[in-house]
Amino acid sequence: MNNNAYECLNLDGGAPLLLICDHASNRVPPELDNLGLTLEQLNQHIGWDIGAADIARALSRLMDAPAVLCSTSRLVIDVNRAPGDASRIPQISDQIVIPGNQNLTEADKIGRAEKYFCPYHHAIAETLTYLRRPGEPSRNIPAIFSIHTFTPSMPSKNGSKRPWHAGVLWNRDPRIAEPLIRLLQNHSDNLIIGNNEPYSGKEIYYSVDCHASSSGFPHCAIEVRQDLVETLEGAFYWAKIIAEILKNILATPELNQIKYY
Repeated sequence: MNNNAYECLNLDGGAPLLLICDHASNRVPPELDNLGLTLEQLNQHIGWDIGAADIARALSRLMDAPAVLCSTSRLVIDVNRAPGDASRIPQISDQIVIPGNQNLTEADKIGRAEKYFCPYHHAIAETLTYLRRPGEPSRNIPAIFSIHTFTPSMPSKNGSKRPWHAGVLWNRDPRIAEPLIRLLQNHSDNLIIGNNEPYSGKEIYYSVDCHASSSGFPHCAIEVRQDLVETLEGAFYWAKIIAEILKNILATPELNQIKYY
C-alpha cells in the first residue's frame, strides 16, 4: 500500500514489530519543482538517509515485519521533527540553500504538513492499531524500530570523521536499546557502536516518541553509517546483523508489556 506520502509493506507480517523509516526517499512532488535543486543535490544525504530504505525493506522481509516508509524527501518536510520546529522545512541544509523553501507563508507550511507529514504519521498510527488486533495476545504490544543512516563525516564541521559503524538512539525506555548496543558491540566484526551517537534520542526522536513513548510500547532507533550501506549488498548485510539480534531481543517477555518511563 502506498500514496504520495508513505508506503506500507508486509502489513500481515507475523513479527510483533513495526519498522518505520522517516527519511526513506529523496522524492520531491512534481508541483514543488525539485525545490529548485539539482538531482545531484537531491541524491546527497541532505535529501534522504542513503541506504535506510534498503535496510528497512530487507528487515521487513527477514523479520516478517510490517513497515511504514516516508515517500517524500526530508527537504519537503521532515517527518521526524515536531510541529512548530522551524527546522522541519529547512531553508539551508549542510550549507546548501534550498530555493523552494525560502519565504514560505504559514499557509504553505500547513499545506505541506497536511499533504505529507500528517498522512505518514496517520499511517503509522493505523498500522499500530491493526497490529494490536484482538484475539491475538502475542500481537498486543508491538515494538517500534526506527531506521536511519548518517554521513561518515560532516562537511559543516570541517569534515570531521565519525568513527561509529552504527549508533543506537534512545531516550528513557532501555528495553531494546541496552541489549541492542551490547550485542552489536559484541559482534564478531568488532563494531564501534555509539550510545546516542552521532545523534541523541534525547534530542531528536519525534516519530518514535510520538507513537511509542506516549503509548508505552518498547522502542528505539538505529543509525548506520552511510558508506557501509550505500550498496544493496551493504544494506542487506546490515539488515541481517540487525535482524538476528532483534529477533532475540523481541523474544524477551518484558517486551510484551506496556511500560512508561
